[in-house]
Amino acid sequence: MKNLSTLNKMIYSINLMVAFILLLAFSLPFLPPKTYSILSVLNLGVPFLILCNVLFFLYWLFRVKKQLIVSLIVLVFGQLMFGSLYKFSSSKKIESPNNFKVMNYNVRLFNLFEWIPEQDVKTKIIDFIKKESPDILSIQDYHPRKDGALGFFKYKYEYLSGKKIKHGQAIFSQFPIINKGSVNFPNTSNNAIFADVVKGKDTIRIYNVHLESLRINTQIDSLKKEKSERLFNRIETSFRMQQFQTELLLIHKAQCKYKMVICGDFNNTAFSYVYRKIKGDLNDTFIEAGNGFGRTYDFKFFPVRIDYIFADEAFAVNGFKAYNEHYSDHYPIMATLSLDE
Repeated sequence: MKNLSTLNKMIYSINLMVAFILLLAFSLPFLPPKTYSILSVLNLGVPFLILCNVLFFLYWLFRVKKQLIVSLIVLVFGQLMFGSLYKFSSSKKIESPNNFKVMNYNVRLFNLFEWIPEQDVKTKIIDFIKKESPDILSIQDYHPRKDGALGFFKYKYEYLSGKKIKHGQAIFSQFPIINKGSVNFPNTSNNAIFADVVKGKDTIRIYNVHLESLRINTQIDSLKKEKSERLFNRIETSFRMQQFQTELLLIHKAQCKYKMVICGDFNNTAFSYVYRKIKGDLNDTFIEAGNGFGRTYDFKFFPVRIDYIFADEAFAVNGFKAYNEHYSDHYPIMATLSLDE
């Protein structure tokens, strides 16, 4: 640092701190939130920390300074461990007669309380789903429609709770559903449900997982008004609940004898403990066939991916798409899969 100006010394000090925090965040997927709940909050900031380190690296690169090595090492480590935040490759699209499409979508009760100030948002959601025509649809924050608008699916499984306003999760399918059920997360309206569908000669287990919400208002003005201590306490509690819910899901999953697809809103990033545990040996379809940031949640300042479709290694991942339709606080995603019959 001897040859650095006073300003650059300050910048490098900040660089070291941000690089260390990112390195610490990269270790969190291996640490149970019940034990390290305070540190687990860093999961949410990983995309921002990565972008900061990219900017630091570019800053030193343009000045031809060896200080670039700090951020470079941390970014390369993250790339080797988790892959990049942004996928530069083009989205894969392979046609096959065995292809079938799986969509995941948190529809936020079909805009029941008019969070989005537009006309006929619920109709736009239904029209969008019908246009994209997934063979299997996994929905979180589902509110039943009396008009039978999703009646173009041949089979469905709805799991609802609530007295005044029925809500929950649903799985719709063009393939026969021969078995269905709930994992039952205690003391929450969140849950994981499953349906066993028959496609050709194969039975496939579809999980629809909705882990505990962090209950964060992502509008910056609201975040500024909330006391940081109360915000952190709520996030810590939610992370601990997410771990418990994940453990229940893994016990249930271990008893399944079928090839499986796990869809859901995990309310956590791909740099989290729950993501790593649920994914296990399954393939993240975005990593296999997607491109870009794969954003699934409406956060103002940087892209966040908290909704996923995982597929058994027996499936070929022939396509993935993250949509930009803004009819909810989440964006829909769809994977194209195939299984040799």
